[in-house]
Amino acid sequence: MQRRSFIKKSGLTTLALSTIPSTILLEGNDYSILELMGKEDIKVYGKGINLRKEAHDAFLEMKKAAYSAGIDLKVVSSYRNFERQVQIWERKYDNYTEEDGMAPIDAIDKIIEYSTIPGTSRHHWGTDVDIVDGYRKVEGNVLDPNKFGEGGPYEDFKNWMDENSEKYGFYLVYTDHPKRKGFKYEPWHYSYAPISKPMLTAFRRKNILLLLQQEDFYGSEHFTNGFIKNYVRNNILDINKDLL
Repeated sequence: MQRRSFIKKSGLTTLALSTIPSTILLEGNDYSILELMGKEDIKVYGKGINLRKEAHDAFLEMKKAAYSAGIDLKVVSSYRNFERQVQIWERKYDNYTEEDGMAPIDAIDKIIEYSTIPGTSRHHWGTDVDIVDGYRKVEGNVLDPNKFGEGGPYEDFKNWMDENSEKYGFYLVYTDHPKRKGFKYEPWHYSYAPISKPMLTAFRRKNILLLLQQEDFYGSEHFTNGFIKNYVRNNILDINKDLL
């Protein structure tokens, strides 16, 4: 598998003028594009937590409260930089195209059921965290939506989070709302709204779409205008309305 060695000339440079809301293209002053894309080191706190200071402190308060209900909030994943997201993306792309024999476009569609394009992950921000109940001994993939439903090992965890997480500023990102599009339901993924909301606003104001065309990772040469347009609308913006 070889990465592309050129910048795509597929017309993405016209995307800003024709297909994407103008709010995405306005330059903001709150956060740099490198920071939003996970390309700039940020200070994160807490061994095994790795969140921005305010989010870290709020998480510890929530974790303390959960203990009293017999639940251990265990972080599975939190901050990750651009390169780490590239590793995740390329591993999946290799698996789907090389091992499973999927066409590149089909592989990309499969990846973005749960994983973001590098540079667009909320996990780049130090505000988002994947959480389970550490008291539960679970075999296999712990990030399985079925494990969080009725009768599942994380049912009590999910019920507690539904009742309490927002008190501490943490909101479920990818809900099970029947009309929501984009990434599939993730009952483990929470975002610290006091920081992530302004970061999303800043993200939408950056010219990130034009920057994506210059990136060099597996499958990126297959991104078309239509694909990027739908990805922004459905995967980035069709989330819990309380986080917009």
